[in-house]
Amino acid sequence: MKPVIIHSQAKVELDKAIAFYEKQRAGLGLDLQTAVEGAIGRIQQHPQLGAPYKSIDVRQYVIRRFPYMIFYAELEEAIWIVAVAHGKRKPEYWSRRRMG
Repeated sequence: MKPVIIHSQAKVELDKAIAFYEKQRAGLGLDLQTAVEGAIGRIQQHPQLGAPYKSIDVRQYVIRRFPYMIFYAELEEAIWIVAVAHGKRKPEYWSRRRMG
């Protein structure tokens, strides 16, 4: 299995979403974190699992139960998580992100 690299801004996005849901109901943020971690594990095992996103070398994976998607790219040496994005907000804001 390839290692997973999470873009620093994707990590911030996830942390903010977890905090938001935790304020809505205790434990809900943890549920989101668990759902995202499970999705990343499935992506790591089967990198072609997500649907191709437009004509760029990025795939999208929809998180079950929450309105979030993971955008990722399979690189030669790793799987790069580009964004953990809300499905209804600011489409493609993450598209200029680069490794690092």
